Amino acid sequence: MTRRYWNINLEEMMEAGVHFGHGTRKWNPRMAPYISTKSKGIHIINLTRTARFLSEACDLVFDAASRGKQFLIVGTKNKAADSVARAAIRARCHYVNKKWLGGMLTNWSTTETRLHKFRDLRMEQKTGRLARLPKRDAAMLKRQLSHLQTYLGGIKYMTGLPDIVIIVDQQEEYTALRECITLGIPTICLIDTNCDPDLADISIPANDDAIASIRLILTKLVFAICEGRSSYIRNP
Repeated sequence: MTRRYWNINLEEMMEAGVHFGHGTRKWNPRMAPYISTKSKGIHIINLTRTARFLSEACDLVFDAASRGKQFLIVGTKNKAADSVARAAIRARCHYVNKKWLGGMLTNWSTTETRLHKFRDLRMEQKTGRLARLPKRDAAMLKRQLSHLQTYLGGIKYMTGLPDIVIIVDQQEEYTALRECITLGIPTICLIDTNCDPDLADISIPANDDAIASIRLILTKLVFAICEGRSSYIRNP
């Protein structure tokens, strides 16, 4: 795997609150190696470990992007949703930021059918066909289109299973993580002190409740993906 310098700055991570974990009563003992101390009833994450695993994750996504691989970013809780969409759009990745529909990956044939329906409805709307239908029929199809846009809008161009899945908040997205494990899809997971660090291929210990923390981690990963994509374009 390519080793590169990703400008991961401990001071920058502290300013973003990456080091703040959950309360000491709400933790997973398996996270002990990633915790440096406790303060005022909360665990403090060891940012040196965070920097190490974030750097490894950046190496992984750079190499994958440089080979034309596809990424899916998942983060559906309110504090993550906007950052996930922005990061994914910037790096031309697929994303899910509203709700993970069970079986989205493990039952890919059903997801594919929904995506075909979604694309057909979007085309009918663009060509004006929906507007020419009886009001009742048009209203029903517009509701379907709105529903599909909400839940599948971020993966509308996905034509197959992703090569790597990036997950924000292991506990919130546990179903997505289990589907990836079942299918053998490599995962990079942002994990707080209440998570299990052994489930993902690369676990990045970090505050998963602060918008600034989530945004910083995603920014570093997205930069690495974009750099990898540039390399892929230059060296097809």
